Amino acid sequence: MLSSMWTEANTVNRIMYNEILNLLPYKSFFRFVDNISSLTENEVIGDYTLKADAFFYEDHFINNPVTPGVIITEIMAQIGLVVLGIFLTRNENEPGFDGKAFPLLTSTEVSFYKMVLPGEKVTVISKKQYFRFGKLKCYVEMLDSSRELVAKGFFSGVIKKVELKE
Repeated sequence: MLSSMWTEANTVNRIMYNEILNLLPYKSFFRFVDNISSLTENEVIGDYTLKADAFFYEDHFINNPVTPGVIITEIMAQIGLVVLGIFLTRNENEPGFDGKAFPLLTSTEVSFYKMVLPGEKVTVISKKQYFRFGKLKCYVEMLDSSRELVAKGFFSGVIKKVELKE
């Protein structure tokens, strides 16, 4: 009985996670979210595997590719702020929300501890600090596949209605 309830809940979560992934306003080579493994109103956990042939490795650095800090920051923002923000706004009864509101990054404060190399899988864990009046602030950590800290920091954003062009 418990096993079937867990399977049913897991299936519902997987459907919801996929819906949120489909709502992300990023496509192609600039979407840095592969999977959401956990999502509540207070926390999100997701991961991304950096593609060895990603455009930014060609010149950063020649013959010694390293993931740029701005890409690490973007991965943390997409999973830690945008995914959580989409989830929170789907559960809010905000006037005028019709599925076209997204968290827009307004500020970051990030510290870096390790390099991330091409092909590595990273996990992002974000904990909501607050969400009120359309403002979201999260504490976000990135871990490598050995569960070692890559980067951590605070990410803030505002929820804005955005018209995406097809």
